[in-house]
Amino acid sequence: MKQIEELKAIAKENGVVGAGGAGFPSYAKMSDKAEIVILNCVECEPLLKPHRQFLYYKAFEIVQMLNELREAMGAREAVIGIKDAHVHTIAACREVIRDYPKVRVCPVRSTYPMGDEVILIYETTGRVIKPGGIPIDENVVVYNTETMYNLYRAVHENEPVCEKLLSVVGEVEHPISVFAPVGATVGDVIKAAGGVTVKEPAYIMGGPMMGRLGSEDTLITKTTNAVIVLQKEHTMVRRMVKNIEIEKRRAASACCQCRTCTDLCPRHALGHPIEPHRIMRAVANNDVSDLSVFINSAYCSSCGLCENYSCPQGLSPRSVIAQFKAGLRAAGIRAEKIEEPCRVDKDRELKKVPVKRLKAKVGLYSYDVPAPFTDSVIEVDSVRIPMNQHIGAPAAVSVKTGDRVTRGQKIGTAPEGLGVAIHASIDGTVESVNEREVVIRRVKGNE
Repeated sequence: MKQIEELKAIAKENGVVGAGGAGFPSYAKMSDKAEIVILNCVECEPLLKPHRQFLYYKAFEIVQMLNELREAMGAREAVIGIKDAHVHTIAACREVIRDYPKVRVCPVRSTYPMGDEVILIYETTGRVIKPGGIPIDENVVVYNTETMYNLYRAVHENEPVCEKLLSVVGEVEHPISVFAPVGATVGDVIKAAGGVTVKEPAYIMGGPMMGRLGSEDTLITKTTNAVIVLQKEHTMVRRMVKNIEIEKRRAASACCQCRTCTDLCPRHALGHPIEPHRIMRAVANNDVSDLSVFINSAYCSSCGLCENYSCPQGLSPRSVIAQFKAGLRAAGIRAEKIEEPCRVDKDRELKKVPVKRLKAKVGLYSYDVPAPFTDSVIEVDSVRIPMNQHIGAPAAVSVKTGDRVTRGQKIGTAPEGLGVAIHASIDGTVESVNEREVVIRRVKGNE
């Protein structure tokens, strides 16, 4: 069994970061304070499928690494969190964990946003992460499914992170779940899915609730979980490009203070001091008498449920809150940890939002079709690999223009502080270099 410091070094050198979206360096989560290690296979966002598919095919490797990590950290148990609807993947995991008595599967309801680690920790362990706190405060560590597989490959196969697993769904000819080289473009993965099926496509990077708009030139990085193609006029696209000043004026004219946004807020139900209706009231009345209303916006998880599902007036609490959160960050104000015990809403179970209902409400139900998983990696002619695909300092470029590189070769050295190394995702020649990125063009034939 490898020791925790050895695992940390392997993870850092092989570029393993959180593949669920945040990109936090995985080695930095490893702690001997952990009592429980959670594997997050919930796939929070509607339409995303690859991690549950991947866990089904790679259950042996992922569970083995999960148990090895548990042992290295001295945790008493490991828990696989997965939606109860994914019965085939659950069955595959239960078959494997027969050999691992300290690993258990915990099916959870198919509600949104179950993949939020604060929500998942409560569902699987009963522990509440205090507002402003982090999982290790409650002796818990959470890892994404793909992250765990990347760690397995780094430890057992000496393979760095060179590809990213993602869903390509929506208005495409053949929805798929596929691996793409890090540094490929949205255009590359759309081509692999047979092309778009609408004249004016919009590209959502990540999930439809918390994602952002991209373009055909947007890069696939270690944290890209999906490319969702929708028509430009789709409701979810239009909500991503709205004018925040207009939304504030709409709040002043239409917010009736029904409290639905707060009552259905998943973090509020766990006792966190986030109350969207109070923020909307303060904005509507230009009332700054109680600054705590605005400061508490820092505790919002930005799940988007309030404006995409809850509000009967179609207002935008999440977008308004996001502006205040950005202002707090710019002013150097961080959400302080609140030590008082959280009061979990006794009616919390009744307030959960089923994913099926959410998909219908936001106009995505028709796109929930099979996206078959393929274990192959799409081929691309070139990649543009950023040196900073993670939380922390960027890697330092270690190649120069004209160098021949091979897939898996280190092209960016890990920084002294928080950060990881970066590696070439294809064989080829370094076409250009600057401190931010390395462009590699594939070598063809006898070149």
